[in-house]
Amino acid sequence: MAEGPSEYLRSVVQRNRGGGAVGSYAVCSAHPAVIDAAIQQALEDGTCLHVESTSSQVNQFGGYTGMTPQQFADAVRVAAASAGLPVGRVLLGADHLGPFAWRSEPLATAMAKACDLARLCIHAGYQKIHLDTSIPCGDDVKSLDEKAVAERAATLCRAAEDACEEMPTGSPRPLYVIGTEVPPPGGEVAEGECPAPTMVEDVYRTLEIFRSAFRAHGLFAAWENIVGLVVQPAVEFGDTRVFDYDRQKVHALSAGLPASPALVYEAHSTDYQAPAALAEMVEDHFAILKVGPWLTSAYREAIFALSGIEREILGHKRKVRSSQVREALEFEMLRNPAYWRSYYRGDDDELRLSRAFSFSDRCRYYWPQPSVQEEVKRLLHNLDLFSCPLTMLSQYLPIEYDAIRQGALENHAAALIGHHIRRVLRFYGAACGVPAG
Repeated sequence: MAEGPSEYLRSVVQRNRGGGAVGSYAVCSAHPAVIDAAIQQALEDGTCLHVESTSSQVNQFGGYTGMTPQQFADAVRVAAASAGLPVGRVLLGADHLGPFAWRSEPLATAMAKACDLARLCIHAGYQKIHLDTSIPCGDDVKSLDEKAVAERAATLCRAAEDACEEMPTGSPRPLYVIGTEVPPPGGEVAEGECPAPTMVEDVYRTLEIFRSAFRAHGLFAAWENIVGLVVQPAVEFGDTRVFDYDRQKVHALSAGLPASPALVYEAHSTDYQAPAALAEMVEDHFAILKVGPWLTSAYREAIFALSGIEREILGHKRKVRSSQVREALEFEMLRNPAYWRSYYRGDDDELRLSRAFSFSDRCRYYWPQPSVQEEVKRLLHNLDLFSCPLTMLSQYLPIEYDAIRQGALENHAAALIGHHIRRVLRFYGAACGVPAG
């Protein structure tokens, strides 16, 4: 792949607009196991690794991952290089870049912090920026009109463009994604009706409002670097439900892809869609697919399955301490319910099940906790020490069992986890035009 990551994405956009069934999926996760799996998948597929971080995950104050943009970028690039993936095949993106992380603060303060974050992302080498200023700040009215959203997006874009001037000569200009029909970072609570698709007339109105705001800020070149518009393709998921893609509902939206700027649609919350539906979305010009919770959910599935195997083979070995991953995870979620409380409903038993098994996968925020990490390390150590019997893998991880029997996978705990995550990534790769291997 000769072109750099931003040129790669622009090429994908151009080919999709020309009728090609090609797209790019963005891995919206900072979990190391997910990143490692995505790197291996990019190597297998011969594509770019496309990873994005939100302003809540990664920011100048550390976010909930404890990383700044530079630290996150370095971590991804080091992991990629260690696996043999060249830095020229790593596309870093800022997802929901805006004031969301500081939304309780006054507008001026929140936007100043968002602009600082935009500059830091550019300095760290991020090449795709999703400008999301749709959330009201502390001193705003309850909801914002599109002109206010567009004006704030232009302000953020100006900060990013100014930061580009401080970069070495020849550094690529960032590509931008805009839009106002944006689900909140981390997914949306969707247990009721299926969300309505974006109307074509709303697309054209949004573009005109944003075009005016960009012109007012002198962002003529940046406007031509807009490659995506976030729209609602009537897909969503919540605690226990998934709303499936129905291309008939979005026929007008797909057929009404704007001529200028030369963009495609960016679809958020595509997690848990059927593989055939993902392929249809790409064909219908939803060519940038965001996926996050499905990947960490796959990680959780593998960890819980391995915990079950460990319990079976080590439960009566008194000299070996079994891991307590689920107990540690539950303890941390109860100790600090901030990341799940507003997402789950029900009695104590229902909440307990949601904390562990929800499609929203809010437990993903708790894997970085030291107590949880310690138990995960113990789990992996125990299973590599005693090995997972094939009979147990057949029961708990049948997909990985089949891969081992076919000689396509080694029977090591970390490899089993990575394979389980990559099963999801392969769905996205196939939808985006990667030939089946």
